[in-house]
Amino acid sequence: MSRRQDRRQFLKTGAASAAAAGFWLTGGVTQAQNRQDNPMNKLNIALIGAGGRAEGNRDGVRGENIVAICDVDDNRAAGTFKQYPDVPKFKDFRVMLDKVREIDAVVVSTPDHVHAHASITAMRMGKHCYCEKPLTHSVAEARLMRETAAKHKVATQMGNQGTSTNGLRQNVEIIRAGTIGDVAEVHVWTNRPIWPQNIAQRPPAQPVPAGLDWDLWLGPAPERPYNQAYVPFAWRGWWDFGTGALGDMGCHTMNMPYMALNLGAPSSVEADLATPLNNETGPNGCTVTYEFPARGTMPACKLYWYERRKPPERLLQGQKETPSGALLVGSKGSLLCTSDYGDNYKLLPEGNFPDFRPPAATLPRSPGHHAEWIRACKGGAAAMSNFDYSGPLTEMVLLGNVAMRAGGKIRWDSARMTVPGVPAAAQFIRTEYRKGWEL
Repeated sequence: MSRRQDRRQFLKTGAASAAAAGFWLTGGVTQAQNRQDNPMNKLNIALIGAGGRAEGNRDGVRGENIVAICDVDDNRAAGTFKQYPDVPKFKDFRVMLDKVREIDAVVVSTPDHVHAHASITAMRMGKHCYCEKPLTHSVAEARLMRETAAKHKVATQMGNQGTSTNGLRQNVEIIRAGTIGDVAEVHVWTNRPIWPQNIAQRPPAQPVPAGLDWDLWLGPAPERPYNQAYVPFAWRGWWDFGTGALGDMGCHTMNMPYMALNLGAPSSVEADLATPLNNETGPNGCTVTYEFPARGTMPACKLYWYERRKPPERLLQGQKETPSGALLVGSKGSLLCTSDYGDNYKLLPEGNFPDFRPPAATLPRSPGHHAEWIRACKGGAAAMSNFDYSGPLTEMVLLGNVAMRAGGKIRWDSARMTVPGVPAAAQFIRTEYRKGWEL
């Protein structure tokens, strides 16, 4: 067996063993660190997406071997291309994965509508996968991502960095310890969208900039002419490409309460829009109400999501308003978090908790977000935001968009992935792809 084959087999079997054993294996940290310290066992990573947010992901894995880079826009990717002048460059991730055989893992930092296609293509080839949030563009894709990762026994992680902060993990421990009692009400808010939405008409065609392959940028999305209204950032508001404010921030700001309360799949979702519904873009504000059934000893719970809106002032108890945050309302008090990542807290009313001390740690502390995934790829404990966790979280988040677009309250049958009595909702659960881009 060659040195390269031996190395790849070692990485593959190590990660598969860790995945089979579950989260956070005893001794996994030490074993993974030993592998990571050995230069022979550095991962060969391909970057799918190289500009913008992808630069942060690139820097997070720069200690490994970057062996291939893919981006449809030469100008957007110029900084990364310059840093790695000798690494092969591609515009089509399918061509890259076919030609560069030594790839162990991929980092997917594309717009939302390409997440599932790039990730699933790589995972079906046995590549470990890191994918930006939201995990997918549709609810059905999130389910398929989870199933594909499990089938191929690859190490995975979604890019909701708060999961790897010790602050979020401490908040989860505080809630699970019963500090604020039974939680039946959660409020989560964001100042998004901070890009144009409530646009009912598509913009006119414009010349495609040099260096951008517009057809590949569209990927599985319906054909339409290029316009600068989409690229490089405002695609988030267009339903064909993005997932609006929910997709941008929900996997961050809902993450802590979702984990702490073991929320799982909602039984119903209802959206109240600030602007009229249209088929092209999201609204300029809304409130989405998720209802969750009782879970073990935890009571039924409602989670309220606010875009460009705030929770009732009485619940904030005089606390300063923040651009985003989460408030968990319990029978003994409330926990207020005023960060995107769910990693700080204040107990309210403060007079109820004069001598509070955080409970003993029950969750392991993280070595760092990307480091957690790299460790998992090398046979260590699974990253906490692996697709077994982040897939269902993404499904829950994106059901808010289904409710928005279906135009009323929906009841969710998670096992069948259907909305009973609302056949029109099916088109928002599963996406129809352009020919040649089927999954």
